[in-house]
Amino acid sequence: MLFKDLGLSDEILRAITDAGYETPTPIQEQAVPYVLMNRDLLGCAQTGTGKTASFVLPMLDILSHGRARARMPRSLILEPTRELAAQVAENFKTYGKYQKLSMALLIGGVSFDDQEKALDRGVDVLVATPGRLIDHYERGRILMSDVKILVIDEADRMLDMGFIPDVERIVKLLPRLRQTLMFSATMPREIRGLAEKFLMNPKEISVSPPSTTAETVAQALVIVDARDKREALRKLLNDEQPSNALIFCNRKRDVGILHRSLSRHGFEVGALHGDMDQFSRTATLESFKKGEIKYLVCSDVAARGLDIVGMSHVFNFDVPINSEDYVHRIGRTGRAGKSGRAISLATEDDARYVAAIQKMMGKPIPRIELDGLTRANVEITEESGRKRRRRPSRRGAEKEERQSSPAAPHPAPPAQERSKPAQERRPPRPQAARPEPRQPRPEAKTQPKTQPKAEPAKPSRGFGDDTPAFLLRPVKVT
Repeated sequence: MLFKDLGLSDEILRAITDAGYETPTPIQEQAVPYVLMNRDLLGCAQTGTGKTASFVLPMLDILSHGRARARMPRSLILEPTRELAAQVAENFKTYGKYQKLSMALLIGGVSFDDQEKALDRGVDVLVATPGRLIDHYERGRILMSDVKILVIDEADRMLDMGFIPDVERIVKLLPRLRQTLMFSATMPREIRGLAEKFLMNPKEISVSPPSTTAETVAQALVIVDARDKREALRKLLNDEQPSNALIFCNRKRDVGILHRSLSRHGFEVGALHGDMDQFSRTATLESFKKGEIKYLVCSDVAARGLDIVGMSHVFNFDVPINSEDYVHRIGRTGRAGKSGRAISLATEDDARYVAAIQKMMGKPIPRIELDGLTRANVEITEESGRKRRRRPSRRGAEKEERQSSPAAPHPAPPAQERSKPAQERRPPRPQAARPEPRQPRPEAKTQPKTQPKAEPAKPSRGFGDDTPAFLLRPVKVT
């Protein structure tokens, strides 16, 4: 099947030809006709199979009829990261260059003023991250009562990053009569629950089993000691000689440490993680796309959904804790039918994570050896790997040591002492030093109190001082 068989307009077909594509991918072949029929859609496919074009192309055809009004977008696309949102916006520019449709990009790290000016002019397609979209809504700069098409892209990553409450709030602001499209690379139980909540009688499309890797990616596993991981990575980079590569770390702190280490050893390397400002992230990504940077050390959040042309290698410096993240990482290479290579570095503590990945894929990851660095005696099972626990406190350690160690036997007293009574055998208790008695304070010299002089007693009359007043009044006697 060719793109012209999908029912797209001539302008879109012309733009697709200019981009160098002729045959649609399986997800595009199945999704585009249903989107053109205004059906709700739930799509599940591996990364690198063209999910973005499967909703961008039919949306351009649907939105070609109509006109946008100020602050009232006609369609909304929600993306989990800034880089992925910018990538989708580039796809709209590529495939919609022969159509007069306006587009706005709402992401964090950029001034509100330029974004508000674009909204005031009216937009047909609004690509946004959930947080920045809510910021504009609370400022009163956008109305979403005219949205006809809603796209929730990378729904599983939305779930992992905690954006689902924001997405639910945004959906409540949209009209009930709309077309909703949801795409995800994996299909956990929570995503199916969201689909039942957001979609109405959707058409479900799955071009591959959920949580599986692409056949175009050759995988490999190297097991080394934790202290040898950087040396092993440098040896792999020198042996493999990749044209460009992504190097994934689990933590942002490790991204900076590994970036500085590779830079000191003369590698052309850049860093990309979520704590960088938007200007630095955009500049680093552009340098990597242009080939000015050969290797990019990154985290899962920053590199999610990146589509780099001709990506030859992906290195997992840290084995992902979540097995589904492994699918997304190695999906950065081997895209659009091209071959790629993914190599993971693992330690003995990572054995249970590797076992979970192999169980999800249903096959083991082939091992490779490095001279003097590889550990071949590590068994990969779900129970393997040392479990880290909190270091006990000093008091708890002493208590545990007393309980675990047997009590030392006391030496028996001599025969002469055994004949003595028990009270005499007891060692005398050390007496605490008695405090010295306090010296009495010197009494303050006080003047003797003078007693008031006693007045001479008056003779009492009648009731004395208690005689009622009416008895003391003079009485006339007649």
